[in-house]
Amino acid sequence: MRIRELSVPGAWEFTPRLRGDDRGVFLEAFKASDFEKAVGRPLDLRQVNISTSAAGVLRGIHYTEDPPGQAKYVTCVRGSFLDVVVDLRPASPTFRKWDAVVIDDVERKSVFLSEGLGHALLSLEDDSTVNYLCSLEYSPEFDRDLDAFDPDLAIEWPTVNRNGEPLTFIRSAKDAAAPRLADLKLPH
Repeated sequence: MRIRELSVPGAWEFTPRLRGDDRGVFLEAFKASDFEKAVGRPLDLRQVNISTSAAGVLRGIHYTEDPPGQAKYVTCVRGSFLDVVVDLRPASPTFRKWDAVVIDDVERKSVFLSEGLGHALLSLEDDSTVNYLCSLEYSPEFDRDLDAFDPDLAIEWPTVNRNGEPLTFIRSAKDAAAPRLADLKLPH
């Protein structure tokens, strides 16, 4: 497995070794020993989520109030997504910085994001499915949102899908009404 820390500290890209033959492909999507060596701690798994999205569906930016925070290990099992990680830790030297990885069912990359980081997914094709391993069970009292189109973040969202066709962004009412970074009261 190839592992690369993203430009947002606390976020990593995991690219598994694909073993293919005439039957298909096998891979290790998560291996605790590799993960712990790279990240320096185990993933305390508390919940697994699966989400399927049409092309253009933009979920997020979501984050969990820290503490307690929620770490996520995200894998695309079908289709493709642009996975975006945003540093929402005010004391961090990379506060407001973002990085992105295309996760898909070809290279089978995964993204890990530590507590305190925001997360968004943009589906790049219909019926794309993502799997999240989460360190905290869903706790609505700690769940927070941030506007994915906040100009202070200047995230470069693609406007075309993987086939070069135009993308129309589809967001939930909750995500569309999310506050901008300047409106948040983040702890220092």
